[in-house]
Amino acid sequence: MKILLLSQWYHPEPIARPHLLAEALAERGHQVTVVTAFPNYPHGRTYPGYRQRLWDVEHASGTRVIRLPTYPDHSRSRVRRTLNYASFAASTALLGTALSGPADVAWVHNPPPSHALAASWLAALRRIPWVYEVQDLWPETAAASGMLDSRLVFAGIDRVNRALFRRAAAITVISPGLERALSRRGVSTDKVHLIPNWADDRIYRPVEPDPQLAAEHGLSGRFVVLFAGNMGPAQALSSVLDAADRLRDLTDVRFVMVGDGNDALRLRREAEARALSNVVFIGQQPHERMPHFFALADVALSHLRRDPRFEITIPSKIPAYMAAARPVLVAAGGDPADLVRNSGAGLACEPEDPAALADAVRRLHGMTPEARRAMGEAGRLYFLRWFTREPLVRRYEEIFARAAGEALS
Repeated sequence: MKILLLSQWYHPEPIARPHLLAEALAERGHQVTVVTAFPNYPHGRTYPGYRQRLWDVEHASGTRVIRLPTYPDHSRSRVRRTLNYASFAASTALLGTALSGPADVAWVHNPPPSHALAASWLAALRRIPWVYEVQDLWPETAAASGMLDSRLVFAGIDRVNRALFRRAAAITVISPGLERALSRRGVSTDKVHLIPNWADDRIYRPVEPDPQLAAEHGLSGRFVVLFAGNMGPAQALSSVLDAADRLRDLTDVRFVMVGDGNDALRLRREAEARALSNVVFIGQQPHERMPHFFALADVALSHLRRDPRFEITIPSKIPAYMAAARPVLVAAGGDPADLVRNSGAGLACEPEDPAALADAVRRLHGMTPEARRAMGEAGRLYFLRWFTREPLVRRYEEIFARAAGEALS
């Protein structure tokens, strides 16, 4: 098949799913074209080695990658974020349609719905079916993260998104909660397919701790609670600093924050102002380096803002933690908590509740290394059963073939 993937974010940006999907489909013999932007996530500045231009074409991992111009931004400004999303949608609708070439089926990575709107336009002009990947429920998630507070705009986006659900040939979701949410909106269950976030099992795996890396970051002999990934409003990480404040008496505990995002600088300054010597910040790291940081973690942390909308999404960091056989502590309700509890991979506590988070860390700190190791091993086994790349990519392949009216060999 000729498969067209549309995603504003793509390698080398730290959102792995579009790249892993493109690479895997190419390995399976499909002709894959990716329409994306010049990389600028998560800090909103175009990466070194790239510059905004009318378009550029790369060939990597057996795929053709078309990069289109956007207004680069990842700030809290509603206007600038809207320009960022809208500019990619406009570039896709205008330039992507002309440059992408023939295809049998298209796939678009959400959020936001503006991308799906562009995909719908492109697919109509190309006369091909398209598949809508729903990673977050819009406009609810935008409202939950504080980026949307107008009822009128909310209602308008909701109407557009419902129309897009009807027009898509198929819809893929990453969690049972999203399945249920779409069903409540009247979307046929036959149209919705659950394909959870996965981690690249060629990269994310158990590795031995590196004493030199631990010493470099002052973590030798410490009990490490590691958070990895985006640091923004949705993660509500000020609560983690509050929990760290409550745990000053456990002198060996270190909260290690690896990543970047809108709130990273503010969190650093807040930790410094509060003299939280038990909090360590490490900047964004390449995917290939992350298993070595995970290996230093006694506990791997996922934290989300307290909001029902975040109870129906599963952050991709959780399968990555499980792949690395680390005990997981998730501060969230709903699907993320169910995953960690049902797999035996770790503990769950209430989000944005510093006391509950501190108590959970104390509980894990008080466990034997063997008990924590058993959690990590349970998570690893669950990951190998449900979250590896090949079977999930095969499901995408089947959905694409069905949408395009083709039979798989």
